[in-house]
Amino acid sequence: MRDPFFSPPSSLVKATEPVARSLALQTLPFHVHEILPAFCFYEFVNRVVSPYVSARLAPKTYPHLPRKTKINWNVHFVSMVQSCFINTLALWVIFTDMERSQMDWKERVWGYTGAGGMVQAFAAGYFGWDLWASIKDLDVQGWGALFHAFSALAVSTMGFRPFVNYYGLNFILYELSTPFLNIHWWLDKVGMTGSTTQLVNGIALLTSFGGSRLIWGSYQNFRMYKDIWRAIQTPGELLVPTWLAMGYLLSTTALSFLNFYWFGKMIQAVAKRFERPRNGEKGKKTR
Repeated sequence: MRDPFFSPPSSLVKATEPVARSLALQTLPFHVHEILPAFCFYEFVNRVVSPYVSARLAPKTYPHLPRKTKINWNVHFVSMVQSCFINTLALWVIFTDMERSQMDWKERVWGYTGAGGMVQAFAAGYFGWDLWASIKDLDVQGWGALFHAFSALAVSTMGFRPFVNYYGLNFILYELSTPFLNIHWWLDKVGMTGSTTQLVNGIALLTSFGGSRLIWGSYQNFRMYKDIWRAIQTPGELLVPTWLAMGYLLSTTALSFLNFYWFGKMIQAVAKRFERPRNGEKGKKTR
């Protein structure tokens, strides 16, 4: 399936080709016109859209938040926009790209479709912004967020070789749980901790996170490991560089471990919201 987005300007393709050749990212020039606007768009959402919209949706909360909490609020807002967009786009391509659905193990390792590259490009634009935001506000985001952003960007970038571009699209569906995570965080900030709304959202969060990241993610990791191992072991096939296989596998494995770790933390966090106060104390809203 061809990339439904508009074709990249020839001047931009030519300007990108030397970098793409040096990094062995053959399909990058065909999608750089999607990566750069995505990066700029999310920075615009962070700096302009989130403050404007949030101040009107939560006038009693957002304007009075301390600096670090306001930065986190804006990051969650960007994450909400991105997750809704990329999930819709990824699911559309998965269900409509017939060329992708008919790939065998060789094509799942080395194959490429323009539509799949488009989704990966928009995701790379967001992960690039996320890395930038994590570095810029490291005191707020922390090292865990920085490592996650770097790993996610590395995985999405490797797809432009192309390499396991097929699985890169599947891993994007991790984001199915993200809207519920953002809502959970916001409910705490607007004084709805322990509410029925947060309980329903918490159940949806744990269900979607466990389903998309732990079950679906582990299954896709297993399939990907199997295909890469087969490519390495099959004589005469396109050679899989050891560093490439190890780099990709280490990145996806690290993300998987982080997902299991975060799932445990989420269970604790959701359960804590509904613990009965001790000694007559009422739950306090956190900032």
